[in-house]
Amino acid sequence: MYLTIRHDTSYRYEATVHYSIQQLRLTPASGASQVVRRWSIDAPGKLDSTFDAYGNALHTLVINKPHGEIRVHVSGEVETIPLVDGFLPDGVGPIPLEHFTCSTRLTEADAAIRELAATVPTLTSSANLLELSEQIVQRVKYNPGITEVTSTAAQALELGNGVCQDHAHLMLACCRVRGIPARYVSGYIEPGDVPHGASHAWVDVWLEGKGWISVDVTHAAFASEIYCRLAVARDYEAAAPVRGRRIGGLEEQLKVSVTVSAQQSQ
Repeated sequence: MYLTIRHDTSYRYEATVHYSIQQLRLTPASGASQVVRRWSIDAPGKLDSTFDAYGNALHTLVINKPHGEIRVHVSGEVETIPLVDGFLPDGVGPIPLEHFTCSTRLTEADAAIRELAATVPTLTSSANLLELSEQIVQRVKYNPGITEVTSTAAQALELGNGVCQDHAHLMLACCRVRGIPARYVSGYIEPGDVPHGASHAWVDVWLEGKGWISVDVTHAAFASEIYCRLAVARDYEAAAPVRGRRIGGLEEQLKVSVTVSAQQSQ
């Protein structure tokens, strides 16, 4: 399947910004589940390109002259490859599995998360992962505007509301409390008729003897050819598509527009 993606981000500031730095994880890589056919990033300055510790493409934008706004435009085409029951035939990857069993600030398990993790007796099959996903979305309804990007899995569970990022963090917390490696995935989804698109977050869970299984917790389904992967890490903070700091500016106005369309490969 071919996914055509456009992602526009703009920051407007109440006052002049004297210095800003933005880290962009907005470039997908070709792999077992996708082939990047065309991709470009337009930004108001030079982009320094490298890779982060997880192997994600990382661009850094530094603006050290006065400015009142920043606009970043991303567009491209990605050919995706169907996965069988979410199986991602990429192998372990560059990071030891043990790293993905460690909790983070966003995925630390409290008593309620431990109880949630125990609702599924075993996590040894793909079906078990979907069962746990269903438990998570029953407990945490998809409801934008309740949580923040800084909200933890425990906070989302207590609120009973959240978005795909919160669902992913809860799955990570449940898996890690049981010693199962799991990693956060940021990317895009062709939303179809559902309201949960087009920027998205899901998880890869390592099942011994099987490999990485890619699961969209929000939809309690395996990731498929309508998904484009951008970055992986232990949680959102290390895989965020855009993160930055600035000097000056006072209040900011952020606007994000993402569109993803799909058509069958010829």
